[in-house]
Amino acid sequence: MPDPGEVIYRPAARRALRWCAAVCAAGAGVTAVLAAYLAWLMAAVALLLALVALACLYAATARVSADAYGLRSRTLLRRRNLPWSGIADLRTYIQYGRNQDIHRVSVLLRDGRTRRLPLPMSGSLADRPEFDAKLDALRALHRRYGDPASSGHAPVISYRTAGRGAAVSWVVCVLLLAGAGLAAWYVPGLASQHRAWKAAVPCTAATPAAERGECLSTRPAVIARTTVTKREGSSRLYFADGRPLERLGVSREAAGAFRPGDSVELTVWRHQVREVAGDRYVWRAHVTGAGEVAVVAAGCALAAGYPGARLLLRRRGRRLPDDEVLPSALPYAAALVGTAAWLLPLCYLHPTDPLGSPGTFVWAASGTAASLGMFARAWQATRVRTPGDAPATGTGTSRELFLAARFLEHTAYNPHGFGTHIVVGDGPPAVTPHPGPGRFAARPIPVERLTLTDVRRARGSDGDSVPRSWHIAEMDDAGEPVRLAAAPADLARILDALGCGRLPQNAGRARP
Repeated sequence: MPDPGEVIYRPAARRALRWCAAVCAAGAGVTAVLAAYLAWLMAAVALLLALVALACLYAATARVSADAYGLRSRTLLRRRNLPWSGIADLRTYIQYGRNQDIHRVSVLLRDGRTRRLPLPMSGSLADRPEFDAKLDALRALHRRYGDPASSGHAPVISYRTAGRGAAVSWVVCVLLLAGAGLAAWYVPGLASQHRAWKAAVPCTAATPAAERGECLSTRPAVIARTTVTKREGSSRLYFADGRPLERLGVSREAAGAFRPGDSVELTVWRHQVREVAGDRYVWRAHVTGAGEVAVVAAGCALAAGYPGARLLLRRRGRRLPDDEVLPSALPYAAALVGTAAWLLPLCYLHPTDPLGSPGTFVWAASGTAASLGMFARAWQATRVRTPGDAPATGTGTSRELFLAARFLEHTAYNPHGFGTHIVVGDGPPAVTPHPGPGRFAARPIPVERLTLTDVRRARGSDGDSVPRSWHIAEMDDAGEPVRLAAAPADLARILDALGCGRLPQNAGRARP
């Protein structure tokens, strides 16, 4: 497409957004006046309308323009002027919502920082071509007046790529570790309280008044009424004349078992009712044990390991291009689950002294050794594999091999992306929609038309359907570019069967 001299982007429904903002602002004003007479409900409605008006006004005033100088973006709260000399690249940034993926333009600056433009934006597949055309126009201006780091299609930054920010992982990891530390801080006190409850004895007449809180005292009471709710923990027992207390929260079963007029006996310890005993039912309050809280602390610490593993993977892939896909953190998740299998029972049964006996010491030592082995295996499984690491194993066998692989473009031998496997071995290579056996619905691959141009790791532009560990072979099909995705070893076998030779030694390697 010809390079435009200047481009200006505004919201498509700018007038509708302004009308909506004005109507909501007027409604917020009227409702705020009524709130003086109708209390908090109208105040909440006024606040909601004001927020909607502010959001509509923010969207209506967004504007992005580009010319020979650079990029200019304007919103309700901020203005930015970015010269082309300070911009390294323009990329596609994917924000993942609940029901849709939002595509935006990410600006990579020369100093490594990134900025996201308010426009253009795409929230559905219908307006995706328009978004791509607008981004191509911006990149055309960048090529004319600047020095972009990438050529051709714009790099795509998604949640799987190395260029994605790590702020969310940092926050989640820190919060979970803080929760683990807070829970662990309560463990000794709860253990002491549980031991005191087990050792408590009934009070006697000779017990001093200052020590009556540490012994068990009983008081008679009469049930006045009960309330049973569906929500656990919100059922109540109400006592006649408010003696010795007005109400008590109990379980649903206890509230349903007691009847108005029942005479009960209350057991009090440390100024709290711990037991309600009647003729038909006895309710006992749950005393939180140190083991339960220790399990919570250990669970939070293990849960923090997953965002920590994602941060580790980003650290290991710091030399990769921003749009290359990082390995999955699932091997570390499996190691964390395996660690939880032995650590959580140990924390529950021995919360304050997990190494206090030979049995628990052997338990902890053997579990630690197993966890170290699992994490070492996860470290090995998540290393960044370049195409040169995969041996080009030959297919010299008479039997057919169905290898999981797929062409990412629509072609005559892969119509509408129907192929999930490629069969090699006994006969010419072909694309099949099944893992075999047999060549039912197979489409032969025109080997004579294919020329290998590059082999690389998966990138964000390849889509989320390509597994993280797969590699991509870029080929020329009679002048049309096609991409073939498969696991490294399987891709080497397929390329060997296609007659494309060995993998390039430096193809797809990480940048220094």
